[in-house]
Amino acid sequence: MNKNELTRDNIVDFILDLFERRGAEEYLGESVSMSQHMEQSAACAVADNATAELVVALLLHDIGHLVGDFAVEALENDIDACHEDAGANFLAPYFPKTITEPIRLHVAAKKYLCAVDDQYLNRLSDASINSLNLQGGPMTASEVKLFEANPHHLAAVKARHYDDDGKVSGLDIRPIKDYRGQLESLLRP
Repeated sequence: MNKNELTRDNIVDFILDLFERRGAEEYLGESVSMSQHMEQSAACAVADNATAELVVALLLHDIGHLVGDFAVEALENDIDACHEDAGANFLAPYFPKTITEPIRLHVAAKKYLCAVDDQYLNRLSDASINSLNLQGGPMTASEVKLFEANPHHLAAVKARHYDDDGKVSGLDIRPIKDYRGQLESLLRP
């Protein structure tokens, strides 16, 4: 099935198949695969009693690497693939903004946290620091104000922390297929 054949009725199957086919790919030099990273990020949100929408946002936050126009290795080749926009745009016809906007904003949230929290940069992995530099570095004061004006910015900041914590090699967590019911229940009518 290609992206042009997707409907509300088959999008969840497509996502599960995408994770099955491409999820084992390397995740930008981290010690976990693409699917492990997204599943671990969702597990962090579950452990923190986050909303169902935020859990799904974390489960799918890097799907843009898998459906975007650039290969996963784009960042390693100094290309910002804007995976956050690719993922949010791909999911927008099927899921509400409470899911797609934290996905769209999770890179901006990293840039934001680097600008407003002196300690945040120290907790980033080397791969995350490399991508931060390619993505323009910390926000400016005017960018911070604009980000804070977005109604989804607090969810994006939470998502960013779960994203940072979802990079543990060997962690045993729920696979995406266990989230099928949650994914289906949160589809837009």
